[in-house]
Amino acid sequence: MKYYPARRPRHGASVRFKAARTVHFPNDIVFQDHIRQGDLEQVGRFIRARKVTLDTIYLSGMAALHEAVLAGNLECVKLLVKYGADIHQQDENGWTPLHMACSDNHADIARYLISLGAKLDVTNNEGEKPSDLVDPDCKEMMELFTQDGADKEEVIPA
Repeated sequence: MKYYPARRPRHGASVRFKAARTVHFPNDIVFQDHIRQGDLEQVGRFIRARKVTLDTIYLSGMAALHEAVLAGNLECVKLLVKYGADIHQQDENGWTPLHMACSDNHADIARYLISLGAKLDVTNNEGEKPSDLVDPDCKEMMELFTQDGADKEEVIPA
């Protein structure tokens, strides 16, 4: 790699060298990284500056909202929804953000998406509904998908 002086040195000053080439990543890659790290300030800046569009399906096969759900970051999910992310958008495998929240047992995110009207009956490419992906041992998630928030077998008669 070639180096060149950062600027012309003054008499007697030391010379600092700077790399001739630098690496620049596309905005989409940097944006996804900020989502994964939960850097809400940078996520908001990218959106406000219109450096990214929220409905883009990235090379990972997912959109920004899917990435935030996968990271388990409710605050980032809320921020993306505030700026117009589609809670019904499907990734390249037909998964909605609710599918991901259910699969990874992110009950707080699933509850939030359901409160916004996320469709419970949408199927992915494998024919699975979000409720099909819930771990039966995760009581909090199971309560979201049972009638009246309680499993019928657990109701104690009066």
